[in-house]
Amino acid sequence: MTERRLLFKLVTSIWLSFSMLVLILVTQIAEAARLNDIRVWHAPDKTRIVMDLDQAPKFKHFYLANPARFVLDIPGFGLSTRAPDKVKSGPYLKGIRIGQPDANTARIVLDLKEDVKINTLLLVPVPGYGHRLVLDIYPKTLAKRAVSSQATGQVPDKPRVDSAPKQISKIPRPAKKTDDTFIIAIDAGHGGEDTGARGRRTREKTIALQIAKRLQKKINAQKGMKAILTRKGDYFLSLRDRTRIAREEGADLFVSVHADAFKNSKARGSSVYALSLSGASSETARWLADKENSADLAGGVNISERDDSVAKVLLSLSMGSTQHESILFASSVLIELKKIGKVHKSTVEKAGFVVLKSPDIPSILVETAYITNRTEEKLLQSASHQEKLANAILIGAKKYLKDSNYHTAKIN
Repeated sequence: MTERRLLFKLVTSIWLSFSMLVLILVTQIAEAARLNDIRVWHAPDKTRIVMDLDQAPKFKHFYLANPARFVLDIPGFGLSTRAPDKVKSGPYLKGIRIGQPDANTARIVLDLKEDVKINTLLLVPVPGYGHRLVLDIYPKTLAKRAVSSQATGQVPDKPRVDSAPKQISKIPRPAKKTDDTFIIAIDAGHGGEDTGARGRRTREKTIALQIAKRLQKKINAQKGMKAILTRKGDYFLSLRDRTRIAREEGADLFVSVHADAFKNSKARGSSVYALSLSGASSETARWLADKENSADLAGGVNISERDDSVAKVLLSLSMGSTQHESILFASSVLIELKKIGKVHKSTVEKAGFVVLKSPDIPSILVETAYITNRTEEKLLQSASHQEKLANAILIGAKKYLKDSNYHTAKIN
């Protein structure tokens, strides 16, 4: 009897040990690193591919020719996704294939249309996103102009895995005008991987672009006025690139369109921002640090041949004047927004937003409404309300232009 008990205990012990071993193996398999999703965004100057991973990866890559392909291997990762069924046609990418050359490696193959430059970025987790591996595809002829995206809060650009080609930092020369047309740069906030604020059914990036396009159409219908969009589609654009585009197009005014969010869903109302004093001071310092390439400010401030003290005074005067004009512009738009709905603050607010920091272009940021408020989210989805918002910004801009030093008889 004693022998039977001992045998039973032995068998039970072996069974429990085996069960624990199986449980450990199953747990390890379940916890294996995975590639969970792949998204593709086409911008005018590049294509961005974003991969969602549940751990920070180590990876290697290589190129193949005839036909052109880029192969990315991620050791230690399995697959929880398929390649996108349909990759929207882009300038450089034909398609994406994924597979596993062995049981512990995820392989992504990019079929390319031409020889390209590909930069890799590893993005650390932020609210709403886990680990992401980003591939930016540029044409080789323009690779030296590629800029590593300076991301907003939801798409940070550090740590960097492969360094991007260094930007040629020369400040762009504003376009020469052949007439007295006023050019307004309209900046639709966020885009691509950076969705911005999220409502129950909508994303800030989508609403901002819809309103921006309506505003562009209205401005272009005005005599003596022209509008350009910094972002024309659903793709990511760095904050500095937004102001760079405005400068290259010779913009007289800059309007960044957004939709606000807050943890309290009762928050509501429009807001208009201009650059704060601290933001202006920090930007003055940045331009002074790059003064050798800062000779072509549209406002006529040439600091490249000045000593540091004189350059600082000249640039501070330019920034101060632009900041003052920005507040006047913002006030004019805020007055019009009050006519169509509730405003969050009755006065112009001030902040150090990067897109407001052009030293020579009066710039404002309009938070059209709270996308996290159900009532206002419905309004933001409404074509008629979007038209009202666009019209309020247009009327505010026209009144500012007519009351300011920019006055011209060409504006009707």
